[in-house]
Amino acid sequence: GKAYIREKVCQEYRMLGKENFRTLTIIANSRKYSNGTFEEIGHLVQEIVSLAETCCADGADPSCYEAGSTALSVKSCSADSPFPAHPGTAECCTHEGLERKLCLAALRHPPQPLPRYLQPSDKELCQAFRQDPREFADRFLYEYASSYSQAPLPVLLGSTRTFLSMVSTCCISSAPTACFLKEKLERKTLSLLTLTSNRICSRFSAYGKDKVSFSYLASLAQKIPTASFEELLPLAEDAAEVSSQCCDSVAEDCMQKKLLEHTAKVCTALSARDGRFADCCSGKNLMENHFCILAMPPAPAPRLPEASEPTNKELCGKDGALHANRFLFELARRSPSLPDAILAKLYDAAGKLRGECCSTKDPSACLDSTVSAMG
Repeated sequence: GKAYIREKVCQEYRMLGKENFRTLTIIANSRKYSNGTFEEIGHLVQEIVSLAETCCADGADPSCYEAGSTALSVKSCSADSPFPAHPGTAECCTHEGLERKLCLAALRHPPQPLPRYLQPSDKELCQAFRQDPREFADRFLYEYASSYSQAPLPVLLGSTRTFLSMVSTCCISSAPTACFLKEKLERKTLSLLTLTSNRICSRFSAYGKDKVSFSYLASLAQKIPTASFEELLPLAEDAAEVSSQCCDSVAEDCMQKKLLEHTAKVCTALSARDGRFADCCSGKNLMENHFCILAMPPAPAPRLPEASEPTNKELCGKDGALHANRFLFELARRSPSLPDAILAKLYDAAGKLRGECCSTKDPSACLDSTVSAMG
């Protein structure tokens, strides 16, 4: 493992060059320790960059990286460590050597519930930029990446790069207001992508693939209650697929490409069925169309007969999960005001019920008694 880790870091360092490597290190660590302070992240970045600079140089002693990274892990474990505090650090510090390093490297803070980055006015941006361009860039990277810590790394990189380029171009322009207006319009798709993918991937990290698929299915059912389970299920599975392929991907345009393909599928499937979807899908910009669909409120409740509950046999059969999801789908489309959190709890409860009862000697008796206790 040692050489591999050194090779990986040094390859990145040589490929990106010191400045880009430093930028990436700020983004990656602000994203990882989204509760860390600017100073704590700064200390960590300085150590990582200096380690790479010293030990990835031509002719550096192969043991240089090993010794440096060990010293770094010792520092992380000291009582007065200047690095971001993490509740899991103490547990990692009971290990030694490579095991400790890998354990420390795997720590990350849970995502911020809501992005806290508020963009200052153009005037304030230029004031801060002129005062100290490097400090301005570092602080922006830190605040933006810790706010949108669940957005995929390539999305954050693209978004922060274009933002900093906008500031450095417009603040020295003879017509800053017009310059900012034009640049912000050009960045709109990327800003929406950052916002949307942060939301999508936060949910994916909290829910996992199956539950994301169900959550998306329920949300579509509430927006277009006239559509059937068979029509909406493939769209929900496709949305979950986007999350599982792109949230942790370092491929340059995974999220943008797959999300736009997914939006096109939703628009093709539902535009003709529903005026609101047709309106959202009429825009030229697919990213804006996707955002429009996400923000669409539930439709009024349709008049439908009461949903029929799955039988015990169906629940414990090989398609048990599908039957449970179909029933919850029927519940969601009849109750547009049921929030995602409640539907997610019902989804968990159904899974737990099946897990506890279907393997018993008498699944039906177990299901009946548990359901009546719940009801």
